[in-house]
Amino acid sequence: MTTPATPSELSGNQKRKMKSASRLYAVQALYQMEAANAAVERVQNEFIDHRFGAEIDDGVEMLDGDIALFSSVTSSAVNWQAKIDQMTDRALVAKWPIARIDPTLRALFRAAGAELVDSETPFRVIIKEYTDVAGAFFPEGREAKFVSAVLDHMAREARPDSF
Repeated sequence: MTTPATPSELSGNQKRKMKSASRLYAVQALYQMEAANAAVERVQNEFIDHRFGAEIDDGVEMLDGDIALFSSVTSSAVNWQAKIDQMTDRALVAKWPIARIDPTLRALFRAAGAELVDSETPFRVIIKEYTDVAGAFFPEGREAKFVSAVLDHMAREARPDSF
């Protein structure tokens, strides 16, 4: 694993890539927490210690993440889960409550919802970033468009003054 650069040593593009990686890791962590019924702190530590910048195959390294963003998103998703799940339910078709959707999408909506509810990140950035994450997890499907529509609805509820 490489030594992480200090924030002052990073270019704007590197910081953006680290934030994007952190959002992907947050979705994976939330999925893992639900699947294994694991505590947020344990999963956060595992990701930070063993996945951020880890070598996975023959010298291929995973991207370093923005630890502060990753920790904030995963903690906020847990702290605000009931509110986020209710927002997600209202954004979904009535016949498809959050409990019935794919667990990866559920984790994604919780991560994005955490940023909508508990961050200053512009909602357009949140929607774009998590739509990209959906495309990474579901490259052949229509999930990215679905995610974009649901997140737009959630953003309008979470931040009505932004519209």
